[in-house]
Amino acid sequence: MTLAFEPFLDWSSYRDAGLGDAYADVPRYGGNFARAVAVCINSRQCETRGKGVMCPSYRVTGRTELSTGGRVRLLKAALNSDTPDTRLSDAVLAEAMDLCVGCKGCKRECENGVDMAMIKVEYLAQCHARQAPALRTRLLGELSRHLHQHPLARHLIRWRNRSTVLAWLGERVLGISRVRRVPEPLEDTCLQRLEMAPSAAPDAGSREVTLLIDTFTNDFAPETGLAAEQVLKRAGYQVHLARAPANERPLCCGRTHLANGLVEQARTEARRMLEVLQPHAAAGRRIVGLEPACLLAIRDDYAFLGLGEAAAEVASQALLFEEFLAREISGKRCNLPLRPVATNAQPLLVHGHCHQKAAGAMKSLRKVLRAIPELEFEFVESSCCGGAGSFGIEKEHALLGMQMAESALFPALRARPGARVLANGFSCKSQILDGLQRHSIHLADLLLESSDPESA
Repeated sequence: MTLAFEPFLDWSSYRDAGLGDAYADVPRYGGNFARAVAVCINSRQCETRGKGVMCPSYRVTGRTELSTGGRVRLLKAALNSDTPDTRLSDAVLAEAMDLCVGCKGCKRECENGVDMAMIKVEYLAQCHARQAPALRTRLLGELSRHLHQHPLARHLIRWRNRSTVLAWLGERVLGISRVRRVPEPLEDTCLQRLEMAPSAAPDAGSREVTLLIDTFTNDFAPETGLAAEQVLKRAGYQVHLARAPANERPLCCGRTHLANGLVEQARTEARRMLEVLQPHAAAGRRIVGLEPACLLAIRDDYAFLGLGEAAAEVASQALLFEEFLAREISGKRCNLPLRPVATNAQPLLVHGHCHQKAAGAMKSLRKVLRAIPELEFEFVESSCCGGAGSFGIEKEHALLGMQMAESALFPALRARPGARVLANGFSCKSQILDGLQRHSIHLADLLLESSDPESA
């Protein structure tokens, strides 16, 4: 089969998809990428609005071309044409892919597990090959690097949030909605605080774990990273921090690059990450992450970057914070004394990040919450919060993002105005804060509050 374009991602895991199936309907061009698109069986399950996540933009608009299957049909038409490179620029397809929020709901809820989030990454990379990515795309994709190489960027974000003139200018120049608050990075990062904190010698025979401080925790929510380290120590673990080599900027998983179709830059960041994490994985340590999108990029998305055995080895040891604790609780290896926490006489409301749900991690979260004495909690039944990385603050997407939040999440939170809210995802927390002026906490924050400091 002749390739009409060279894929930027490694789609070799789909090489056998559709082989021997006369009804597979694999497009003429695109090779293994076309096979990844063609795993859709056109059942139209994605065109429902019951429980679940997929597909957020379809749920809000009712437009079938914005469902997973609708996008597949448009992609197949492009890849079956005589000029697929040109057809990939079709306006209808471009809008459909633009409004995919990369929630990964289809990977779990579709019968055949269509991975539209990664298909979108490939689509964006193909678009960038024909036309250089916009300034906003480059800035958002390289967020981690800019924050650490250009300290003024931290101040500019804060000034922008307090100045209608700067907000207006940001919308005109960058396409960042002037009516949305942009999350503000703090001056002292989590890794800086951890370096300054006193470190007690580990107990002999204590179990070891590696804690990954992602970009969002490091720069925007350092208290959560500090809480996670304390919780793990109180539970009896020797905590190793995943750190970049001396004099290098902090590690970044590359998730922001992937979300913006900047595949080569994501591959560069992934290699930096694997160089640090592979020795920990080889030593048998679990690698624990706090931000769902970042940890799951390492566990799932790196497989598409062609990085070899190191990526597979690290992925096999990578767990979300709640997944790790749930396994340790089940194996009776977690020695974390817990006590009741304040809940304002209302159940704790729990909102899951889309990638948490796609990875099946909500069961682990439920198990850990049940370990807290007397805690009453409710999981909010909702699709995407509408934050979706940078989607919710982008000028052309901000209204749709808020509509996604209003479809289920915001009404559920308004119904219990005094309830505390737990949300592990950074974009979810930002969306809730900006839309409802309510703060939410991470599981690590809640467990630190519940745990006994004398157990450290």
